[in-house]
Amino acid sequence: MGSQVSVDVGSMHVVIVGGGFGGMAAASQLQAMNVPFTLVDMKDSFHHNVAALRASVESGFAKKTFISYSVTFKDNFRQGVVVGIDLKNQTVQLQGGEALPFSHLILATGSTGPFPGKFNQVSSQQAAIQAYEDIVRQVQSSQVIVVVGGGSAGVEMAAEIKTEYPEKEVTLIHSQVALADKELLPCVRQEVKEILLRKGVQLLLSRCHFVSLPAPLPGLLRFGSTGERVSNLEELPVNEYREYIKVQTDKGTEVATNLVIPCNGIKVNSSAYCSAFESRLASNGALQVNEYLQVEGYSNVYAIGDCADVKEPKMAYHAGLHANIVTTNIINSMKQRPLKAYKPGALTFLLSMGRNDGVGQISGFYVGWLMVQLLKSRDLFVSTSWKTMKQSPP
Repeated sequence: MGSQVSVDVGSMHVVIVGGGFGGMAAASQLQAMNVPFTLVDMKDSFHHNVAALRASVESGFAKKTFISYSVTFKDNFRQGVVVGIDLKNQTVQLQGGEALPFSHLILATGSTGPFPGKFNQVSSQQAAIQAYEDIVRQVQSSQVIVVVGGGSAGVEMAAEIKTEYPEKEVTLIHSQVALADKELLPCVRQEVKEILLRKGVQLLLSRCHFVSLPAPLPGLLRFGSTGERVSNLEELPVNEYREYIKVQTDKGTEVATNLVIPCNGIKVNSSAYCSAFESRLASNGALQVNEYLQVEGYSNVYAIGDCADVKEPKMAYHAGLHANIVTTNIINSMKQRPLKAYKPGALTFLLSMGRNDGVGQISGFYVGWLMVQLLKSRDLFVSTSWKTMKQSPP
């Protein structure tokens, strides 16, 4: 993928909407092949949000997680907010009226969710870094912290806090009984729970009770079918220290805390394309794609990453794989070669539970803390993104 293409690129111009892991990878590959493109994002810097949670607890870490687009892509980058797509005239409409023409379109809009796990706003690099330094100070000021949501972001957030500040009281509240993502092996999800308990995280997952079993089996601790959901989240100050915050759940539990960090409510970011592709939307707002990652019914429009309706977990790793397929298929279509199909493989998923711990699975097989620490926990793949962007980390 590193050699320049020999097709006529005179009428070719690829527009990439969204500069997350998928969009950034696609832009890097097109740049290496000397294919004309424009990358559009509302921020001026790529956000390596795999490391966002550590940047929320460790002062000075945030500057490693934002990498300037313009330094790498120069005039091929445009900071702006996409407000629509004109399929008839093949243009991407920006807020303010500018229209970017395209021969091929890659939609890589990702997902939205609460800060600090996600950072979805028009921003400069300096302002984005400052936002994370601000929450570090909120965490440092708080003795008692509640993390809302026990998916991958929530469990990693709780672990990062207890790793950096073991003396703080951390409670994780989750609306399901099992932690982390449902696609993970049961033994991986169980190990996530045990790591958090070893670190001293208090888990508010479910009401539980003992049931009597025939001898010689002892009593078994059995969990209910649902966990505890925070019922007053919309009324609470989030990511801000307070002397006293009362968190309430739908089961009647009350937790007094100094700081509430939301790690729930991730949604596909469909605002840029939902009007143009209304008939091609899945129920969650993702775009229906064929095996070549083309949006159904459109040979020159592709969707990658979180906004592609592919039956696999939404992960940075998968977005990068999608980018490889799509850039290959754009070139193959120009050369009138067969397109390459994307086939989801066995799940690889690593959970960093602080810099010194973790658990996960590789190609469907369990891997323990040592392997995860070596592969992810210490660096969180930050150096990989700086290398892809051909820049040196600070």
